[in-house]
Amino acid sequence: MDSNREMDSAHQVPEGVDEETVNALGALSKALETTERARGHLYGFHQLTGTADFELGEAARLLREAGHEAHAARVERELVGRNVIPGHWTFQIVEAYNSTYYQPFAAVERDLVDELASGREHLLEARLKTARRTHQHPHHTATPPPPER
Repeated sequence: MDSNREMDSAHQVPEGVDEETVNALGALSKALETTERARGHLYGFHQLTGTADFELGEAARLLREAGHEAHAARVERELVGRNVIPGHWTFQIVEAYNSTYYQPFAAVERDLVDELASGREHLLEARLKTARRTHQHPHHTATPPPPER
């Protein structure tokens, strides 16, 4: 196989898999990637909210040092450690999202890739790479170079 012309075997469309299936699995993969991004934002929300809570504690300490005991006590009582939605801190939202949505989504995508494409991922992207790269160009090779010995 000329590695500058062919894609690696892990990304070749298995025998009997039609173009429509490759396109459908590509759409499913793209949807999962979007969900991965959403999940990342959710983790960002979780971490930023936690940081803000610790910053509130620092603000209360500084208010107290500045002689504003009642205001410091109010920040601590009403804001520090507060639920972000009734009964939930952000880690509970992340856990619920993961178990209710993300994990089932990822499992279905994995199952369909296994069943319909013999477990070969990114077939649509591999086809795009083959179609869009400049053949014979050193920076457009189909596969990575072999490891140096």
